[in-house]
Amino acid sequence: MTTQIAVKLPDDLVERLDALVDAGRFPSRSSGVRRALETLLLAEERRRIDEGFRRGFADVPDDGVELAEAVRLAVESIEEEPWERWW
Repeated sequence: MTTQIAVKLPDDLVERLDALVDAGRFPSRSSGVRRALETLLLAEERRRIDEGFRRGFADVPDDGVELAEAVRLAVESIEEEPWERWW
């Protein structure tokens, strides 16, 4: 399902959007506006998730045990990697 909405944009923004459409970046103004909105909403969702992680780490600070285990596992995985296949 889709919903049509009316949006008023400044002339300079429409000119820049039209330039992208003319360059073949988007098939239509609608497509360009839709992509811009999707990009904005995705960035906001990522910001919200990042803020959740930040709050979580602030609420439960690292006592060093988790970091030490992460380092140990990273070193172990590096040592197990068959590096000769990459060279």
